[in-house]
Amino acid sequence: MVKTIHLTPGEVQHFVNVASKCDFDIDISYNRYIVDAKSFLGVYGLDLRRPLKVSYDGYNSDFEKMLQSFAAAS
Repeated sequence: MVKTIHLTPGEVQHFVNVASKCDFDIDISYNRYIVDAKSFLGVYGLDLRRPLKVSYDGYNSDFEKMLQSFAAAS
């Protein structure tokens, strides 16, 4: 699955905490930069002014709810 989200600097910690509870790999990217979504420094180092793509292969209801709350307008 690939979803597009927007994060503010204040939301990064919550995002990483929820992602860390998932038992599958999650990547977050902007342009050619791809980082582990479970890494606070990795996510925080991305350009948070831009839409971010979240890629994952698994399901966790809390993670899905969080992604929905951070969803970027299409």
